[in-house]
Amino acid sequence: MTEVSSLTGRLLVATPALADPNFDRAVVLLLDHDEEGSLGVVLNRPTPVGVGDILTSWAGLTGEPDVVFQGGPVSLDSALGVAVIPGDEGPLGWRRVYGAIGLVDLEAPPELLAAALGSLRIFAGYAGWGPGQLETELTEGAWYVVESEPGDVSSPRPEHLWRAVLRRQRSELAMIATYPDDPSLN
Repeated sequence: MTEVSSLTGRLLVATPALADPNFDRAVVLLLDHDEEGSLGVVLNRPTPVGVGDILTSWAGLTGEPDVVFQGGPVSLDSALGVAVIPGDEGPLGWRRVYGAIGLVDLEAPPELLAAALGSLRIFAGYAGWGPGQLETELTEGAWYVVESEPGDVSSPRPEHLWRAVLRRQRSELAMIATYPDDPSLN
């Protein structure tokens, strides 16, 4: 078995050619990536459901928009909390994933984390890949892999995140940000 170089904490940015509607112009934050597979959340799929509608105790602690995001097509009935907490030590109820980004235990009392939260997003579902599946998609050119920034998790304009992440790249990827939504209209 080949060794897998971890992409945990990095972003997968869907290429314009990716045909899966679940990931059209998606920006996925990888929360776990190893030889057993990969797990991430789509950062730019807000739903119309307010956080307070399903997790009352966490309402008001999330940034704008204060809605649940569709984290991916897997386990849509489960919720994941992703938070940015600056500093070296995180509070109880938070597990560091990469840098200042970590997972929140949504069963923990929100008061344990409220003072430390830099930002918080709630996701319904996640994106998952089995062993070697993501590597195959990367080889096929379905995704660009780029560095994440803590602000990506809480972008106040998630509908613009795909273009914003590409635009900040210091390579030819920045040009992809201008790719039209429908090239046939050019």
